[in-house]
Amino acid sequence: MDKGEEGAGTVLAVGLVFVMLLLTAMVLGLGQAAVAAAKAATAADLSALAAADAYRGLSVGSPCQIAADVAALHGASLLDCTLAGDQSVRVSVSIRTALPWLSTGMARAGPPPDTVGPGHP
Repeated sequence: MDKGEEGAGTVLAVGLVFVMLLLTAMVLGLGQAAVAAAKAATAADLSALAAADAYRGLSVGSPCQIAADVAALHGASLLDCTLAGDQSVRVSVSIRTALPWLSTGMARAGPPPDTVGPGHP
C-alpha cells in the first residue's frame, strides 16, 4: 500500500455520509413543505365555506371575521378575504412553518359560476 493513500477511505466515507445527510435533510424539508401546503389548503377551504355560509345568511356574523376565526382554529392567518357580487367568497390564508417561507392556500366558496350548467363541469 502506498503511504500517500492511507486514510483515503475514511475521507471518502465521511464525504458519503455528509452527502446522505444532506439528501435526507432535503427529503424531510420537501415532506414538511407538502404537509404545510395541505394544511394551508384545508384551512383555506374551510374558511371559505364558513364565510360563504355567513355571506348567504345561513349563519350569523361577518363573513371575513368568521373566515379569520376558522383559519385561526387551524393554525393559519387570514391574508385576504374578498366578497364577490355573486355571493361567493375568496380567501387566502398562510401558515407559518419551520421552513424559511410561509405556506399559503387559496379557496373560493359559494354558488357555481354562471358558466357552469347542469351536467357540465
